[in-house]
Amino acid sequence: MSDTATLSATTLARAYARRDLSPVEVAEAALSRIARLEPTLNAMVLVDAEGALRAAREAENRWFAGRPLSPLDGVPATVKDLMDLAGFPTRRGSRVTDPRPASHDAPAVAALKAAGCVILGKTTTTEFGWKSPGDCPLNGTTRNPWDARCTPGGSSSGAGAAAAAGYGPLHIGTDAGGSIRIPAAWCGIVGVKPTFGRVPQWPLGAFAQVAVAGPMTRSVADAALMLAAMSRHDWRDPFALPDPPRGWLDDIDAPIEGLRVALVRRLGFDPPAEASQWAAVERAAEALGEAGAIIEEADPVIPDARAVFVQVWANALARLVASIPPERRDLLDPALLALAERAPPMSAGEYLSVQAAAIEIAHGLAAFLRRYDALLCPVVPGPAPRADEPLERPEEELWQRWAPWTFAFNLSRQPAVAVPAGLGEDGLPRAVQIVAPLYEDARALRLARTIEAALAPATLAPL
Repeated sequence: MSDTATLSATTLARAYARRDLSPVEVAEAALSRIARLEPTLNAMVLVDAEGALRAAREAENRWFAGRPLSPLDGVPATVKDLMDLAGFPTRRGSRVTDPRPASHDAPAVAALKAAGCVILGKTTTTEFGWKSPGDCPLNGTTRNPWDARCTPGGSSSGAGAAAAAGYGPLHIGTDAGGSIRIPAAWCGIVGVKPTFGRVPQWPLGAFAQVAVAGPMTRSVADAALMLAAMSRHDWRDPFALPDPPRGWLDDIDAPIEGLRVALVRRLGFDPPAEASQWAAVERAAEALGEAGAIIEEADPVIPDARAVFVQVWANALARLVASIPPERRDLLDPALLALAERAPPMSAGEYLSVQAAAIEIAHGLAAFLRRYDALLCPVVPGPAPRADEPLERPEEELWQRWAPWTFAFNLSRQPAVAVPAGLGEDGLPRAVQIVAPLYEDARALRLARTIEAALAPATLAPL
């Protein structure tokens, strides 16, 4: 326990219960680690050392009295800067946003606080969460802990880097087209895109119809604990699901024998993936097969999702840019502004056609997952790109390098988990994706846990 900030949430809960560690010691270790590594990684927008230590002392008193609020009481966590943290501004990676502090916590933040989590601060995001390279006009470039020359991915850039760097165990990300799973894959951690509505959100962002909030952690068990805490109904989100049954994630270590898993190579088109990504998928398939799952190669019959998602994405950004006074738009990420200007206006009929196509994709995946209990596929086409590469045609990058394996599952709203699968010959993480039917978050986590247990990937960068 030489560096307690890098311990898992489940390990910390046991240590707190035995009084081997205190939440104050762990918060101090996390703050020290952040101070040491931030000059290189730039994963944090702000660090609330005073608030974190105050919350840690309160948690310590509860553990010493034998009355913890939950197994996460006293466990450090961070919040992506697309979500409100009371007392601090929500800048969304942008120079055009309001610098005044938020007056209320977002639902997921309020839920973690209610569980006793110690909020360390806020992590970086791409501007308004619009892209996968991890930079923004307000905070600069966030870097990958496995190789600082590389991007951690986005838009949950800081959350991915913070998790892999050991800035505590728990990190909130958001995902509208892959923004949890892409940085999870490139940073070698677990990233959960829950069923739409599972984790309430407010205020809703530019991509409200497809975006979710979810856990980014270094283990599936920690992700399950975090998801259970965050999945509390909140009236502010009109799409929020009811509270799940108590203990609904308790069986992630249950056997998977007999579950049918499809190894998928097409998603209505041929998404690109390098050989090393397919090797990771095949290792995961072998692990599931050895655990008793039935693995078959099969592809869903769905429309090509590329044009549908690009329209959803580009027009949401165009609407956002239109809300900003013209005299301030030159403060935006130039590539974001150019994309918004290229997006042709949609008529009501065109909008309804896009919505109908998204529903057809969701229906096709639902039909496919009546035959199979889950599907297995890559998360990203290749390892993390360089952090400082120029970005010229984001519409093409979206489906060629960033999100061809992720955005369909935002349109379908079903749960998907990015699971680390070891390192490539280049020393960078590889990952696989488990996708389950709508509302079957527990099943996705159970299969992810089986892969994790078999492959035993390293999830902490050697810093």
